[in-house]
Amino acid sequence: MSFNIVLIEPEIPNNTGNIGRLALGTGSTLHLVKPFGFELNDKRLKRAGLDYWQHLNVIIYENQQEFFEHNKDKKMIFFSASATKYHWEIDYYDDMFLIFGKESVGLPKPLLQQYTEHTVKIPLYSEHIRSLNLANAVAVSIYEGLRQLGH
Repeated sequence: MSFNIVLIEPEIPNNTGNIGRLALGTGSTLHLVKPFGFELNDKRLKRAGLDYWQHLNVIIYENQQEFFEHNKDKKMIFFSASATKYHWEIDYYDDMFLIFGKESVGLPKPLLQQYTEHTVKIPLYSEHIRSLNLANAVAVSIYEGLRQLGH
């Protein structure tokens, strides 16, 4: 059992490091789609991922086109604060791709328009924030998937 965590153009190395650690802890694969807002040898990335990064299954793509061409037949779900469905209203599947956008703006609007039926959100109960921290959002979603699959 595993999921695929996809970060499209991640900007903050600490978030990516934490998500890498989460991926390893949940038996998931981390997919990173360039361009990044940091270098992969950034100390903050390694510090957040601790010494686990070497054990992580990570796949790097040069751009979104390469990612979608390589994974075109996979089950995917996209996370966006602008979605109308909640993340617990979908069925999670083994090997599903959980796709997240960059910290500053989320997923690109054309992508969200193309995959509207496959876009979900994590509820927020305060009007004073726009979204959760990316690492927290990934954790919430992946553990909902594990819960649904009985793990």
